[in-house]
Amino acid sequence: MASITIRNLDNDMKARLRLRAAQHGQSMEAEVRSILREVLCRDATHGQALPARIHHRFSAVYEQHGELHDLPIPPRQATRVPPQFD
Repeated sequence: MASITIRNLDNDMKARLRLRAAQHGQSMEAEVRSILREVLCRDATHGQALPARIHHRFSAVYEQHGELHDLPIPPRQATRVPPQFD
């Protein structure tokens, strides 16, 4: 794989990148890869069919959790009583 070096990145941008990476639980390097992948793939997938775009959108979830059946299922809530129109 190729690598790049980014020079002259201002301190504020680096701090914001570090914060964003921490919020997503990953390194700054992984966060930059994620940002680049999102932006560049969005441009590339703009003309693709909807199913391919949906798959691309949620591929990060698959990468993070491994298998989709491992995702936590939130508890169900009680259904509302339908309104009565007498």
